[in-house]
Amino acid sequence: MLQRTLGSGWGIVLAGMIVAGLALADLSNDAWRMVILLGLLLTPAMLYHKRLRHFVLLPSGIALVGGMIMMLLNLKTMV
Repeated sequence: MLQRTLGSGWGIVLAGMIVAGLALADLSNDAWRMVILLGLLLTPAMLYHKRLRHFVLLPSGIALVGGMIMMLLNLKTMV
């Protein structure tokens, strides 16, 4: 029962860990845009795939957390 409740949380946690690893690679703004774009394009493709639809939070979570990182990078350059 608890595993079902935490099921969607793991998708975001795993996506956050992937993006944290990418953040250590010190990517440029254009590379972050590509990561976000790939996440947004993979999300509907995974929704329509029978087996991959269970993992749809991974690319959308990567796009969400990648957007947050990009916003933080833009704030960092403004200050």
